This record gives sequence, structure tokens and C-alpha cells, in this order.
Amino acid sequence: MAQRVVFVAIESEGPHWTVKADTLTAGPGHVVHDSVNDAIRAAVLRLIHHREAGADAYTGPVYFMMHNVPSEARARDLAAALHAALYSDLDPLNRAVPAAP
Repeated sequence: MAQRVVFVAIESEGPHWTVKADTLTAGPGHVVHDSVNDAIRAAVLRLIHHREAGADAYTGPVYFMMHNVPSEARARDLAAALHAALYSDLDPLNRAVPAAP
């Protein structure tokens, strides 16, 4: 039996990029805790504030999407951090989108 995983992808939208994640693909046994959703939501709000993501971002709890990411490299970085966070590892997200001091 194949292991089911969280779906994460990036896609080009002209000069900008979109980051998407869907936890439904991981199946009913995959749980994203409220504290993780809160951390992701806060990080996305920081990205919006710094104009690294569009204000139309979708922040879960099952599906996540950020439009208007400025570069492919940044989209890949955010996708990897989001993927790790959705498996309860917040360190990459905290490095990719640090909280204000």
C-alpha cells in the first residue's frame, strides 16, 4: 500500500509564483494541530504584510495557497517550510518567515 502524503506544489503565474498545499491527500489519519495552523496563519500574514504573498492567501486548516510570491526560489523555500510545518516541524517555517523581533 502506498503511503499518502500532504500535497505541496508551486506554479508559475507570469512573473510571480503560487505555493499550494492540501492536507486531504494525506488521508484521515493525518492531523494538523491547531497550534501548527496558528503558526502557519501568522507566517502567511507576515508574508502578506511584507508583500511576499497576496492578500488573497488561503490559510487552512486543510488547504493553503499563497499567490504573488516574488520568485521561484522563494516559492520553493516557502513550499518546503509549509510542507515541514504540516508534519509538525515548525523550524523551517520559522527560518523562512521569522517573527518580528
